[in-house]
Amino acid sequence: MTLLSIFLIAMALSFDGMAVAAANGAHHHQMSFLKAIRIAFFFSFFHLLMPLIGLVAGIGLQQIISGFDHWIAFILLVIIGINMILESFKKEDEKKIDIHSIKILLMLSVATSIDALVVGITFALLPVNIRLAVGIIGITTFALSLASIYIGKKCGECFGKQAEILGGIILIIIGLKILISHLMA
Repeated sequence: MTLLSIFLIAMALSFDGMAVAAANGAHHHQMSFLKAIRIAFFFSFFHLLMPLIGLVAGIGLQQIISGFDHWIAFILLVIIGINMILESFKKEDEKKIDIHSIKILLMLSVATSIDALVVGITFALLPVNIRLAVGIIGITTFALSLASIYIGKKCGECFGKQAEILGGIILIIIGLKILISHLMA
């Protein structure tokens, strides 16, 4: 597998994480740099870890997980998206979604990296330098997620509640996209 192919895969795998990161940047437009780094780290760590798990698991896991992985991602993203929309109507001091909590970060990280698990299974069938591939995936996801947080943060500062609602809708759309693409396949 060529370096360009690996980079394009990394970009494609990063898109869900980028959208979620931007939505959370819009929702939490007072976010500090360290908190943004933490979010980008979680997303990149799981995007790095999932292909390794997929590689180790090989074909057997694909048959088990492929039956319901899309439902897991869909449910997690829809729940968080709906909560984000509902939270947008509350006063700032009443908001409960805490992207900085380990529980929420884990849910979002898993939901946006399930497709990386399938890519890892594919890597088991191809001649690929796995260290290079997961390194590129992790670095790309980190950089793009961090940039997306700040893009979302700027939108949140400019558009406030509307950006939060849009962020929630984006999460729901990503969940629907994942579900529909697996059901149509």
